[in-house]
Amino acid sequence: MAEQQSQGAVLFADVSGSTRLYETAGDQVAKAAIDDCVGIMRRCTEAAKGRVIKTIGDEVMSLFPSADSAADAAIQMQEGINELKPVGNTKIGIRIGFNYGPVVAQADGDIFGDAVNVASRLSHVAVKGQIITARDTVMMMAPMLKSATRKITAIQIKGKATEVEVYELMWQQSEDATTMAAARSVYKPKKTKLRLVLQGRELVLEDDVTAVSMGRDAAADLVVTDRMASRSHGKIERRLDKFVLADHSANGTFVMVEGDREIVLRREEFTLRGRGWISFGQSKTTATDILEYYCEQ
Repeated sequence: MAEQQSQGAVLFADVSGSTRLYETAGDQVAKAAIDDCVGIMRRCTEAAKGRVIKTIGDEVMSLFPSADSAADAAIQMQEGINELKPVGNTKIGIRIGFNYGPVVAQADGDIFGDAVNVASRLSHVAVKGQIITARDTVMMMAPMLKSATRKITAIQIKGKATEVEVYELMWQQSEDATTMAAARSVYKPKKTKLRLVLQGRELVLEDDVTAVSMGRDAAADLVVTDRMASRSHGKIERRLDKFVLADHSANGTFVMVEGDREIVLRREEFTLRGRGWISFGQSKTTATDILEYYCEQ
């Protein structure tokens, strides 16, 4: 049988809790609901320039030309499934794992290889509503998608000499669990920017500039002179269409959103909104350096 090796992104998506759905909703209703899910997953694969390799019950296996196209399809799948109405008392969800790497295509259309093995293993790490991938795949993504990922664990995979670092692609806004409008790097990028002003100097995060470091270190993107600031005080990074402030300091980062009271972050993160002020190691009322920010669209 003829075989052909190439590179591609393999994605596994399956309906979480389908066995329980059959038990609670009955065979006919459950099968119809799962067929709807599979149909959504198939359409999202094709919309993102991918190809469905096979479906097995409640699971879809797809192949994509790039990490970005697989990520885009995964986000669309989660959004599509999330919009479905509950079946009885059950809110249907899916779990997704994908990975980019070597793929061997067989004459009958099936595929196997390293990318398939890793993607399959990652899909079992995922829980309902999650998108999981590996660090090597994240490193191949466009900056905007890459900034929407976070490391969650490391696992051993058979045939791999070292552990695989596992990342989650965040497609929902954790603060209120409402669906994010996915900033799809290839298809539908969002035009949002963050304007920062410190000591008369202005810096704008948009397009290719996705993160900025802050601190007393001269190598920081924004050098802070306040004596209460740490050398590597923190950073602001773009995640999808949001800008997230992360504190890495000894004395904390103080944030005041216009119209709200001041809060302090201690090794924590905060999603910036509207207009506001950031001070380093002490309150805005006593700080010598105050960073003013503006979230703009």
